[in-house]
Amino acid sequence: MRVIHRDDATGLLKLRLETPSDLWRIARFVRPGDRAGASTTRRDPEAPEDVAGAERSRRRVFLTVRVEQVEFHGFSKHVRLTGPIVEGPFDIGRHHTLDLTEGDDVAVTKARLTAADRTILEEGLRREGEPTVLLAAVDWGDSSVVRLRGRSVEPVVDLRRTIAGKQYAVAQAEKDRRTYLEELVTVLRREGAGAAAVVLAGPGFLKEQLLRQLAEVDPPLAGKTRVYPASESGRVGVNEILKSGRATEALRGNVAAEEAAVVERLVRALAGGVRAAVGPAEAAEAVEAGAVETLLVSESRLVDPAVEPTLEAARAARLAVFVVRDEGEAGARLAALGGVGAILRYDWVSPTRATRSPGSPRAVPRTDASGP
Repeated sequence: MRVIHRDDATGLLKLRLETPSDLWRIARFVRPGDRAGASTTRRDPEAPEDVAGAERSRRRVFLTVRVEQVEFHGFSKHVRLTGPIVEGPFDIGRHHTLDLTEGDDVAVTKARLTAADRTILEEGLRREGEPTVLLAAVDWGDSSVVRLRGRSVEPVVDLRRTIAGKQYAVAQAEKDRRTYLEELVTVLRREGAGAAAVVLAGPGFLKEQLLRQLAEVDPPLAGKTRVYPASESGRVGVNEILKSGRATEALRGNVAAEEAAVVERLVRALAGGVRAAVGPAEAAEAVEAGAVETLLVSESRLVDPAVEPTLEAARAARLAVFVVRDEGEAGARLAALGGVGAILRYDWVSPTRATRSPGSPRAVPRTDASGP
């Protein structure tokens, strides 16, 4: 994301959306009541009758709407901002939808920037040119390949095949394995060409065979490929690698991988002692006490007035703030803990809120984590 123009007096920000993650961010940055303007097409009611029908039907104009609805379509990679037109050459007051895609410019005017707005905006400004990482969790007959780019986790292929076992002829088993290996190599070469790194993981030796095969047929791709152990293959294996932290070096700079890893850190801290605070109220107390290292907030909690003071305090103290997508396993885990959590710098227990848990205050998740 890039700021092209900024006017603090009017609250105007003109932003360029440079990556798929920026679409996710703009869908969380723009809220109902904001003004948003972009280049778009609309039927021109003032076109002369002698203008050809095709030209008269649509005209490229810059329109500004007062946003009433925001829709994020991650699969097709676009954002729709709908509301009445407040600035433009015609049709003032009538509804229009701005359809934003990667590479578009959008002008957003806000009455004020909230702590959540600044957190989303600064994340985008820090992450220019987010690297694309190809991650494959592989084993014979069950493999999944996904593409990671910033906030985007895109399934590429799930390869599930029947591989002949020992009860069948050796020749058939070898043929099945050879065919399966070739399928995976083809996918990795096709999808890995534009990736900054390729990660191969899985429980057996297929990942090593894949690396050897890549070294023979595509040395540059093999050079940026890293192999890591995993107890599972397929989608379960993908999630395991993302949250395990084992592939930290290869995945560095990728928000989706960081997201899974930081939620895993919170869960482990919660289970292992008093280095975590969960729920909006307890997280707020921990921030006020100066005990927080990293504050985690679910994206759906960004608009919660009860959470905004905690975000403001965390930003004022220059703490690390991480927004976690609602979608996916990491989002579901944080939502189960109240949508707000904090990884602490030292052992700390809320002086006002009992956990009702036996033994250590963090022996089991809090029973009132989702409270106000």
